[in-house]
Amino acid sequence: MIAFYDLQAVNERHRAEIDLAIAAVLDSGQLILGPQTSAFESDFAQFCGTRNAIGVGSGLDALSLIIRAMGIGPGDEVIVPANTFIATVLAVSANGSAPVLADPDPETMLLDAATVESLITARTRAIIAVHLYGRLCDMAALSEVAERHGLRLIEDAAQAHGAARDGRRAGAFGDAAGFSFYPTKNLGCLGDGGAVTTDDDALAERIRMLRNYGSAAKNVHELRGVNSRLDELQAAVLGVKLRHLDDDNLRRREIAARYRELLAGSGLITPTTSEPDHVFHLFVVRTSERDRVQAALREAGIGSAIHYPTPPHRQSAYRALARTPLPVADRLADEVLSIPMHPALSDSQVVRVAEVLRGVA
Repeated sequence: MIAFYDLQAVNERHRAEIDLAIAAVLDSGQLILGPQTSAFESDFAQFCGTRNAIGVGSGLDALSLIIRAMGIGPGDEVIVPANTFIATVLAVSANGSAPVLADPDPETMLLDAATVESLITARTRAIIAVHLYGRLCDMAALSEVAERHGLRLIEDAAQAHGAARDGRRAGAFGDAAGFSFYPTKNLGCLGDGGAVTTDDDALAERIRMLRNYGSAAKNVHELRGVNSRLDELQAAVLGVKLRHLDDDNLRRREIAARYRELLAGSGLITPTTSEPDHVFHLFVVRTSERDRVQAALREAGIGSAIHYPTPPHRQSAYRALARTPLPVADRLADEVLSIPMHPALSDSQVVRVAEVLRGVA
């Protein structure tokens, strides 16, 4: 059996370091907003190349707090890709603003600057660029559109920890970025967690207050905040894993290169890439025969997943968004298939997955 994602194997590689980090937290007696969180925030900001990193409770919270801190709310519009995970859209509507779905580029499956510009109205306040599957959006083009129209540019970097272009990493391109540390992410903790990165010191301070009941000092609440704090245990684990992230991403790229080599000519559409723009949170192939191919993988004992089978505009929660045709997003939802991808995957497992795929594609 080859699991789609072997979380135990991924974590076991760093088990000794993780055990020591957890023990240090327990010995300290500090579990919330203590030295581990401060240290990880400093290290993650340095890793991303930003002045600030603020640990929060989840990737959804990270995006929601960014939008809220920017003052975007009722009556405002935020442009997001139509093929994103629903959390991106939830973060917009959670603040009372209206998500506007943009059909993605059919080749990269990412937000396209020309499409974004065609959707801008007098109510548009921000653009959320989702680095889907670990691949960076064309941030230069999106930044130019945002600047020309006076819009805020937010990165949804939940799947792109460490992705870089021209020496600049995900999280350092927009006005702010939201990260998720869900356990299966390239940088994952042992539960839920997230972070915001930004060079805007005033925005960072506002988010620090919002995540902690609107408070900068105990029992003084200047804002109507929430409880969304990265806890000390998760910060300690993330501090360990951050030290290994570049090596883990390198292994992901090696696996991706091998998949592309082995699947060439198979009839499957495989990712195009310009490394290190892509850190392969997922390796996603496309086929019009997805159900048959996935069933064959399952029969061979190989796990797979679909990211995502039902785009936001097809979900009951956002049925009203289906009024605008989104043909690319709809087609991708019917064709994409994620095959095993994680840094603990062995060379022989990669070959086995590719052999089965070539036999059924």
